[in-house]
Amino acid sequence: MGSMMTELIEAIQESEGRADRKVLTMLEGDSISEKALVIDGKIAWESRKNGYFHKHAEEVKNITESGVTSIENERVFCDTLGQEKQIVICGAGHVSIPVIKIAVMMDCEVIVLEDRPMYADHARQAGASQVICAPFEEALDKIPGSTDTYFVILTRGHRYDQICLEKIAAKEHAYIGMIGSRRRTALVKQCLVEKGVDKKVLDAVYTPIGLDIGAQTPAEIGVAIIGEIIEVKNRKKRTYGYSKEIMRALITQEPYLERKVMATIVTRHGSAPQGLGTKMLIYQDGRCVGTIGGGCMEARVIQIARLMAAGENEQARIYHVDMTGNEAEEEGMVCGGEVDVFLEVIEA
Repeated sequence: MGSMMTELIEAIQESEGRADRKVLTMLEGDSISEKALVIDGKIAWESRKNGYFHKHAEEVKNITESGVTSIENERVFCDTLGQEKQIVICGAGHVSIPVIKIAVMMDCEVIVLEDRPMYADHARQAGASQVICAPFEEALDKIPGSTDTYFVILTRGHRYDQICLEKIAAKEHAYIGMIGSRRRTALVKQCLVEKGVDKKVLDAVYTPIGLDIGAQTPAEIGVAIIGEIIEVKNRKKRTYGYSKEIMRALITQEPYLERKVMATIVTRHGSAPQGLGTKMLIYQDGRCVGTIGGGCMEARVIQIARLMAAGENEQARIYHVDMTGNEAEEEGMVCGGEVDVFLEVIEA
């Protein structure tokens, strides 16, 4: 499946920015591992010409959410693709720092806009992916926005809030949140309505920003903000299964020109450590790209995958992991969930 997987990744990259993209994978039967990229309900690419998905094009149209579904009693996994989650933070004051740190832990791309050099340095030290030190209006011109961009407005005054919100309201976004009292945020919104900014967009802005957990310190406010972003993100029921790291590894195979195994979480129950669609590449020598959760569960998956990559029982399969029993407790697996991991060999 080597060149086929490369073709798929190239097709995914070419379709970047399209809102409705899904990757379907057969999990069983004679067509196991067969894949299709579906854009706006139509098959845009398939690993086997006129294959299983082509024959069931009508059923393919009805698949809307990530997870395991069935076509003619055969299980299919659907990856409803988002783009890489991007959090854009306007302002790098004391509240921004914990937001940056937690967002980095979530593997989001974190872009910070700050017009004061000293504060911009604080954002860099906190681990931001990119810091643009420029006036907010100028910096926001460099951010196109997308359906997976989360804007967080944490500036030092309502004058700057207004500049940021006016620019952001015209961009595509998944979320806009703005710090400040009800009075301050209402004032900003009213000024922008008078300037002709779309009232529907302004009414949907999360103000005051963050979940209502009684947060007081900067760290607590940071948790409340990220908690709200997670809540909004998870309503979309999308995966981000093909990370940039994995796509890069599949397309640029050197110096690892060898068979490898793709592991994908296809079902998840309880508090498993990683989300649906999370992927990991495992090479024959044990090298991995990505993670499906770590611990003894991941170690066991790696062990099976290495044998598959070496040619021992290379048939694609689902490996079930139960992290709820006594054995899991002894191993320190505190998550307490169950996952099914689909393992498939990818040729060099």
